[in-house]
Amino acid sequence: MSRRTEIDDSKPQPPQNDDVADDDSSPAQQDEPHDQEKIRKRDYIDLPSHPYIMKILNKQGDQIVLFADKVLKFTGSGKMKCRFLLITDFAVYIVDPDTDSLKRRIALAAVEKICLSELTDNFLAVIIPTEYDLLIASSRKNEIISAFVEAYELEVIPSNRFQYNAASDLVKEIEFEEVEGGVKTRILRK
Repeated sequence: MSRRTEIDDSKPQPPQNDDVADDDSSPAQQDEPHDQEKIRKRDYIDLPSHPYIMKILNKQGDQIVLFADKVLKFTGSGKMKCRFLLITDFAVYIVDPDTDSLKRRIALAAVEKICLSELTDNFLAVIIPTEYDLLIASSRKNEIISAFVEAYELEVIPSNRFQYNAASDLVKEIEFEEVEGGVKTRILRK
């Protein structure tokens, strides 16, 4: 069964008894009324409850959301910021949940690959050769990777050391090392 969400800007219909989710972490939603196929989605922020995000997606013309959740985004200076990450069938969106504003939209065609460690940590880097890269942390790393691959057949590179462009003129290297009790992560300037 497909795990995606269709955005419908028509008036919401009252829920039917058979629209009940299998579990609370992955609610079901109906697709177009004509085919009545149920679609499971990776929507952990309840997109319909965020009208400003729906407006952004509708304005950009994105119709299918493959993933939506809060993540930690790392800035070029090394600060961590809470952001909404949305992956559609055409783009990646970074939205500030505090100001309800779109911070970044990255076309999937611009993404070259995804880098992540081989260990059980939450980090992944989205490598975008024409811009600066995106380093994020999420406990749903595997679901993010699945959404990327489903949307755009991206190359996924597992490595315990890789470089990324933290800003247009700043290259950093991230290293992962297994230590007693977990994973040690170091981010170094190159």
